[in-house]
Amino acid sequence: MKLEGYSFLLCIWVFTQTMKKALITGITGQDGSYLAELLLNKGYEVHGIIRRSSTFNTSRIDHLYQDPHINGKRLFLHYGDLADGVQMVKLLYSLQPDEIYHLGAQSHVRVSFDVPEYTGDVTGLGTLRILEAIREVGLNNKCRFYQASSSEMFGMVHEVPQTEKTPFYPRSPYGCAKVYAYWLTVNYRESYNLHATNGILFNHESPRRGETFVTRKITRAATRIKMGLQDKLYLGNLDAKRDWGYAKEYVEAMWLMLQQDSGDDYVMATNETHSVKEFVQETFAQLDMDWEQYVDYDKRYERPTEVDLLIGDPAKAKKQLDWEPKVRFKDLVKIMVDSDLELAKKEAAYKAATEG
Repeated sequence: MKLEGYSFLLCIWVFTQTMKKALITGITGQDGSYLAELLLNKGYEVHGIIRRSSTFNTSRIDHLYQDPHINGKRLFLHYGDLADGVQMVKLLYSLQPDEIYHLGAQSHVRVSFDVPEYTGDVTGLGTLRILEAIREVGLNNKCRFYQASSSEMFGMVHEVPQTEKTPFYPRSPYGCAKVYAYWLTVNYRESYNLHATNGILFNHESPRRGETFVTRKITRAATRIKMGLQDKLYLGNLDAKRDWGYAKEYVEAMWLMLQQDSGDDYVMATNETHSVKEFVQETFAQLDMDWEQYVDYDKRYERPTEVDLLIGDPAKAKKQLDWEPKVRFKDLVKIMVDSDLELAKKEAAYKAATEG
């Protein structure tokens, strides 16, 4: 019996020594929560950085939470901030991660016009702080780094569709900050032999998308209108066209990028483009409603400078990563509508119970 016990402990020790360790910034966001799920399912030890708040902000990963008193816990959360480079150095020194997925940012494009300095600090310089921390701790030959780049970097597009070779022309403080972070990643890859990769992700949505982002704003409002909880949906530019994919599929691409022999840059997209109006029409159609009766224009949601058309060509990712999206536009809308309709039904039932 003692021998069996020792064998079991030895197996546990071997497993923990070979287990990969990943650090995720932005773990409480849409992409971070899906990525944490993926990595845990692959046997990783996952660490996430969260900002201190007086209210709970971990709803997207609460289902992954493990009691710290239980042995075998593989998800750990650490307080930190992308504006705090000293804490980043301490954290990397302590954790010694094998992979870093940098997803954290001030990621709302319209809001970046209102808080451009903050956006530049967190979205742009935040990337620099992580890259410098990797170098300072001496992890550049051990750790692999993923930078969440954005199709917003293309802005006023120079070609259609956009590829890894398309020049950037950002049209927002957010886009400008992402361009800075992109070239920093390339520079640290070339300067310090760091396995650093840019994933240029086009718009990717899901039921976990924040409710102030236009796709989720649309599906949330439409389902609430369907259930009698809301009267109108107010939107800005309906003509902007985007390449929309499913976020859960895109995080798998992030992981695949860091499994390659060397760092590189990849476009992740569906190679389809649809307007905001098309997203509205499809959403209301799935609910058997006439969208024109419920949608009104509000100029407050317009951007000072707009990105009119984005459509990405993921040919390189398909060839080198064997990745391509499976969920297409109408399927994506249905996934989001079905989820938000269930949410609206629960909200309506609660309202009826409390007001009745």
